[in-house]
Amino acid sequence: METGLLPVAVFAAVIAGFVFVALFLGRFFRPKVAHTPLKDMPYECGEEPISEAWFNYNPRFYLIALVFVIFDVEIALILPVAVVLQEWVNAGRGVVALAEITMFVLILLAALVYVWLKGDLRWIKDLKRW
Repeated sequence: METGLLPVAVFAAVIAGFVFVALFLGRFFRPKVAHTPLKDMPYECGEEPISEAWFNYNPRFYLIALVFVIFDVEIALILPVAVVLQEWVNAGRGVVALAEITMFVLILLAALVYVWLKGDLRWIKDLKRW
């Protein structure tokens, strides 16, 4: 027996109805809180703020951290293959394991060369105007 998309449509309607009813009823039951200057201050673990909430953060930290995470994940993904490599060699699949590891490392090496040539690994970069 083919039911089509009717159950999906009914389920979507029930979900939309539940969300609408929850938001509509929440409007009447939630407490009304007035904004005060004290409430609008940034929260610093219960302490009085000592400076502005925003400060300049060097975005190069993010890029270096991202490159680190990529190569950290590489090790996490290669390790299981390296652990079972002897079993694969004994079973006659050693070439497959070697090809997998080689392809994976070459892809990541190409990404590293790209980032390096782009100059994103240099801490002090020349600002080029386009």
